[in-house]
Amino acid sequence: MTANDRARETAAIGPGVSFVMPVLNERAYLEHAVASVLAQDLDEPAELVLALGPSSDGTTELAERIAAADPRVSIVHNPAAHIPVGLNAAIRASSYPTIVRVDAHSELSPGYARRAIATLRRTGAANVGGIMRADGRTPFQAAVARAYNSPAGLGGGAYHVGAGEGEAESAYLGVMRRDVLDAVGLFDESVRRGEDWELNLRIRQAGHLVWFDPELAVTYWPRESWIRLARQFRATGAWRGELVRRYGRRNGIRFFAPPALALNVALALVVGVLQLTGVLSGLASLIASAVYLPLVAYALLVIVMALLPAKPSDPPRSIRERLWTLAVLPTMHLAWGLGFLTGVVRGAGDTVDASRLGTQNTPLP
Repeated sequence: MTANDRARETAAIGPGVSFVMPVLNERAYLEHAVASVLAQDLDEPAELVLALGPSSDGTTELAERIAAADPRVSIVHNPAAHIPVGLNAAIRASSYPTIVRVDAHSELSPGYARRAIATLRRTGAANVGGIMRADGRTPFQAAVARAYNSPAGLGGGAYHVGAGEGEAESAYLGVMRRDVLDAVGLFDESVRRGEDWELNLRIRQAGHLVWFDPELAVTYWPRESWIRLARQFRATGAWRGELVRRYGRRNGIRFFAPPALALNVALALVVGVLQLTGVLSGLASLIASAVYLPLVAYALLVIVMALLPAKPSDPPRSIRERLWTLAVLPTMHLAWGLGFLTGVVRGAGDTVDASRLGTQNTPLP
């Protein structure tokens, strides 16, 4: 299929947009996320389907009040609480030919849907995504956001740090054609994390385009505590390891950096113990000390990240945010890396993102 064929096919899609949002324990974020969806300026009918998991923080009651107050909002239940299961349930319950995935921890920028749909039709793509612009309202969350928005934090993917418009490996959230989703079989419900990457792989294998548009922006609010961040990244790493087991080299090289760091730390600990106990000495000890060099370089990187702003024009960062950066980056990388190694060796199994369970969040201002 040529680019012109794709564009004609996509342009022929009828009007109507279905926003789908998986929700679990998001009382602090849900109203803002829903408001950003309902405020989208569209010249065609739209709806929002919430895939509601069994929440314990009052999210269920809040979602029901929101749905009762606006006929554009409806609810489907997701008792399994898994994201791809909820997404598929919401897609099946929705009505329109264009599907816009939304996260309850995110907020769409004004004009997001209008531009994304225009890009979808202009390019003939099957899925269009943009920038995930992480933000924080506490020093800890701001430190995590700084890492998310940096190549040193999450590996420099286009939707984290930006790139020119064009074909992409995957798309953050995504504005998708329903006919293509139906053709490739929706989200794989056996993939609990990284489900978007896996779906986009199948979309590309079917001969369709996945497209990155840097003018699209979504605000993302990271986890609010160290333990929740560690749990999130361990689960994400485990599922990336599972995806490596399933798809091998189709996974980008950047995914292997955190497990390499984790292995380097483990090896350095072993060498350190052997040196302290005298098992390694002399020339052998000197040669083995080379294992520390990557860790010294990594420590310098973390310190630079903590001290310097992302851009010269950025406002000064607080001392607490800078101190948190020293903990946030190693936590993200090592938790992800250890999870990855577990996932590669024995599979992800029933690993879930425990940071989403039983949470008590501070409401957004």
